[in-house]
Amino acid sequence: MSTSTLRNRAKNRAGAITLLLTVVGYGAVGGVFLVPEFQALFPTLTEGTVDLLAHAIAAVNTITVVTLSLGWYWIRNDEVKKHAAAMTTSFGLILLFLGMYLPKVAGGGTKYFVGPDPAYYAYLVMLAVHILLSVVSVPVVLYAFVLGLTHSEHELRNRTPHRRVGRIAASAWLTSLVLGVVTYLLLNHVYDSTFEAAETAAVLLPVVPGV
Repeated sequence: MSTSTLRNRAKNRAGAITLLLTVVGYGAVGGVFLVPEFQALFPTLTEGTVDLLAHAIAAVNTITVVTLSLGWYWIRNDEVKKHAAAMTTSFGLILLFLGMYLPKVAGGGTKYFVGPDPAYYAYLVMLAVHILLSVVSVPVVLYAFVLGLTHSEHELRNRTPHRRVGRIAASAWLTSLVLGVVTYLLLNHVYDSTFEAAETAAVLLPVVPGV
């Protein structure tokens, strides 16, 4: 089967592909929190390894903020190829993030914020908004990306909702990433924290990506 034939089939099934990828993404993240059999696929990590992964995740998320911002800037200046390269890089970085985040959550335990009440409540608000935007942004980010891969520039501009969906996706994704990095800094560098190993940690809310 030729590449063009595959692309045409994917083009006509962009919604279905997005749905499938969304289910896979939600399933993988949900599995490390809720499914012991899935958690058991990952090794138990020491606190030192958890910290190392947290730092690496925060670095990846910070770079993603930069690449997303550049992608937004370039498309506003009609530099389509640069925009496409930036967004493809951003998508690759989010896959790298997942490759570190899943084992960190499944086998690494949980860090809890320790600080004065005003900072603690601000942290919780940012955490909640970050988690909400992380969940909401998945399907719109995937849909914008699938459209971008399967359609020509002319089609994207005139025959698809790529511009509108992409604007929503980039806004939600950027805000989520920035909040994730801020909460990482609060938890790991500005205030203290306590660590509870994976065997005893109670899973109530997802650990902040980058924390």
